[in-house]
Amino acid sequence: MSVASLKTRSWLFAPGDSERKMTKAIEGSADIVLFDLEDAVTTENKPLARQTVHDVLTAHVAHRARMWVRVNPLDGPYTLTDLAAIMPARPGGIMLPKVAGRQDVERLDHYLSAFEAANGIAIGSTPVIVLITETAEAMFHTGDYKGAPRVVALTWGAEDLADSIGASANCNPDGSYRFTYELARSMCLLGAAAAGVTAIETIQGDFRDLDTLKTRAEQVRRDGYRGMLAIHPAQVDVINAAFTPTEAEIAEAQAIVDLFAANPGVGTIGYKGGMLDRPYLSRAEHLLRQVGRA
Repeated sequence: MSVASLKTRSWLFAPGDSERKMTKAIEGSADIVLFDLEDAVTTENKPLARQTVHDVLTAHVAHRARMWVRVNPLDGPYTLTDLAAIMPARPGGIMLPKVAGRQDVERLDHYLSAFEAANGIAIGSTPVIVLITETAEAMFHTGDYKGAPRVVALTWGAEDLADSIGASANCNPDGSYRFTYELARSMCLLGAAAAGVTAIETIQGDFRDLDTLKTRAEQVRRDGYRGMLAIHPAQVDVINAAFTPTEAEIAEAQAIVDLFAANPGVGTIGYKGGMLDRPYLSRAEHLLRQVGRA
């Protein structure tokens, strides 16, 4: 399965030192499972986690394209050791956390090319999703990823960003994000659009509150996000539903496309008592491409 043919609505984290949780994630309905070698694994457990992730990747070859790995950040001592352990098992993709900017993606590209060559993997074939807002420095480079090697998606994070800037909290009393973190969300979305890659929403920490998750996921899809990170299997079906266009939305998009096709050369056209212009057509065509109908 190619990356282009993968659905990318739900990205479920599973700790790399738990074979049981990783296997459960694979057996579930997440579009992509993210085996975590970073925050979910203590320093003393990282060697065990690397071997466990390797073994799980090897044991589930049929799911290889949807099994990705979050490695440790490049500013620490673990990334190369992570890659040396997991690349022989050919993960579907890599998540790179805590980047400072595009230069980290380019450095990872060099590392991956070497490991691909050493393991008989087509060079350049391992895709990357990048966490682009976890450091203060990175916030100034969210628009720099156009043409960056291997990058197919961008996502953002609020917890590590708060730590990076010394904040004691990142949410308002009602649970909504404070301004700086809403800015991070917007900059990730704009950066992904500028780069022509997929924007993926960050996690919701309270995995029991599925109503809030549904509302939030539906809102960010309207904003332009195309998927969301998950920390618990209970969140996956809610996310998948929120990021799947409804039959009514598909029908509406098809009607708009058909209307413009029947009236070639027009810039605006009447529809249901209003006027549509070319941006409406573009959005309709994009939605139909999402569901494989264009």
